[in-house]
Amino acid sequence: MADLSIEDAKAGLRRQAHAARAALTQSEREDAAEAVAAAFFENIAFAPEDVIAGYWRIRDELDCQPILIRLMDGGQTVLLPVVQGEDAPLDLRVWEADQPLYEAGFGTLAPSDLAPRAEPDLVLVPLLGFDSAGTRLGYGGGYYDRTLATLARKPLLVGLAFAAQELEQVPRAPHDMPLDAVITEQGVRFFGTSQ
Repeated sequence: MADLSIEDAKAGLRRQAHAARAALTQSEREDAAEAVAAAFFENIAFAPEDVIAGYWRIRDELDCQPILIRLMDGGQTVLLPVVQGEDAPLDLRVWEADQPLYEAGFGTLAPSDLAPRAEPDLVLVPLLGFDSAGTRLGYGGGYYDRTLATLARKPLLVGLAFAAQELEQVPRAPHDMPLDAVITEQGVRFFGTSQ
């Protein structure tokens, strides 16, 4: 019964977060994406051999392409997620600069089925909302929770969002993995011991 009340609370927060994100202008979105990219490279530590998973923006999510393109230009291995099925984990495929991307459902693009797979050391996570404890509010499909549970080791989880997406408190279920950091146009906030 507790899980049902958590899901009811999250449903209301999702509506609130959607509205806050939708209220932003195109100019505000573009400025935020640039500020978030700058903050990422100034504040998030990663090694040249680290594999970094990102995402292809859907709807009005914060665009992480400026980060991904700069990583690829620097020779970093970049992954994009592909939805395999409603109850399946995401398939994390290597995005190589000279390879085309294909429609992959949900309005997103992804590398082909033939692209190599890899496990990430760092994951740039899209979200609907977050709170001061690093709890992430997703869309409710559980794709990232399922995917993270299948990995051999926990990667650094960095949420990307607009500052307007911060919520007072997001209920955390036992399967919800907290973020290590969140980056908005206002800067980086670390949670727990990750820095």
